[in-house]
Amino acid sequence: MKHSGMALILALCLAMVGRAWAADAWPEWRGPTGQGNSDATGLPATWSESENVAWKTAIPGLGWSTPVVADGQVWVTTAIDVRASEKDAKRRRAANTNSQPLIVSDSVSLRAVGVDLQTGEIRRDLEVLNEIEPQMIQIHNSYATPTPILEGGRLYCHYGTYGTACVETKTGKVLWKNRTLRVKHENGPGSSPVLWKNLLIVHLDGIDRQYVAALDKHTGKVAWTTSRSGKMDPDPQNRKSYSTPLVVEVHGKPQLISPAADWVYAYDPASGRELWKVPYGLLGFSNAPRPVAGNGLIYSCTGYMKSELLAIHVDDRDGTSKPEVLWRYKRQVPNVSSPVLIGNEMYFVSDGGIASCIDAQTGKRHWIERIGKSFWASPVFADGRIYFFSREGKTTVIAPGKTFKKLAVNYLDGKMLATAAAVNGALILRTDKALYRLGAAVRE
Repeated sequence: MKHSGMALILALCLAMVGRAWAADAWPEWRGPTGQGNSDATGLPATWSESENVAWKTAIPGLGWSTPVVADGQVWVTTAIDVRASEKDAKRRRAANTNSQPLIVSDSVSLRAVGVDLQTGEIRRDLEVLNEIEPQMIQIHNSYATPTPILEGGRLYCHYGTYGTACVETKTGKVLWKNRTLRVKHENGPGSSPVLWKNLLIVHLDGIDRQYVAALDKHTGKVAWTTSRSGKMDPDPQNRKSYSTPLVVEVHGKPQLISPAADWVYAYDPASGRELWKVPYGLLGFSNAPRPVAGNGLIYSCTGYMKSELLAIHVDDRDGTSKPEVLWRYKRQVPNVSSPVLIGNEMYFVSDGGIASCIDAQTGKRHWIERIGKSFWASPVFADGRIYFFSREGKTTVIAPGKTFKKLAVNYLDGKMLATAAAVNGALILRTDKALYRLGAAVRE
């Protein structure tokens, strides 16, 4: 490999490392690092509806956002919608070019629900935004799929084209709203926001427009917007994307790594200025995985039609970012679930339930195993174990390593499309039926 001796020359680290998140917090999608890794300990390896459930709380409505946790509170976003009549739904579907099975609603209430971490009691159930005749969404999606962010007593909620808002967690007061960033998602919202310094950054990659935007986290006002510059597929259906960006540092300078349809981009998070872009070299759209970074490389999945995992090296020592794809991995790469990086090994599971472990510096496969049928949630590494969550309510727990070692298989009632949160002593896991605290019962 051309740069095998340079793997550590490029110093890649998360910009959020400066924030002191304890192991009892899971502040955003994919946790404290944004990459699915946690220092939490005392987590359960086994559970069921009758074992290792400290509490189980029904959450009104439906949402696939990951639970976020801080200061003894768990927050999730959810949506309560009023379905359209059969006649109206048929009319609206007929005017749409999307071939996916779609949910058609007359209205939707977009909400934030706060739950006590110790007891599971609902403390807040707030309407944050509402929408009349929202866009249709894919039948497996929800109106509340983007994961919110907790920071400094504020909850930053993003619902894609329906708007973004900031909630004061202590009082439940909505401090600001922004509903100016519109786009046609086609399958519903998916991308989660990220915080960088005083900016809340969001992806808006629809079939009509594709751009990135930053809001002032104190006021909600737009700080910058940047349109995607790469050439798009002629079919608008192949221009959409649902990925979430990741901020890394390249030679001490922050870069927002931002996958989209057919391209992965990097921007200056302060201004939105494009720094570089890399073409996938194949059709790649509707991608949802978040990038990961380490070992001197950035890793990004390309999405549909046939997803590949790209390892990208960025040389910026002279102040001019020069990206290069060092290797591609093409077998059973997810369209939706994100990879998890542990040392020199990369782990991921395909949409169809095939788990893989590959060498993160070379792309060489260590093992490949079937662990289930259908996966959209991203894996979590915590307390020395990797947790994979299937849509059927099954969690497969394995040991990290170059040989496959299954530790446990656990089941809960309902569907799981949301990634779990890991905090000391507990996994907080969400199904379409309830929110769970998994682990030993909480002692008073």
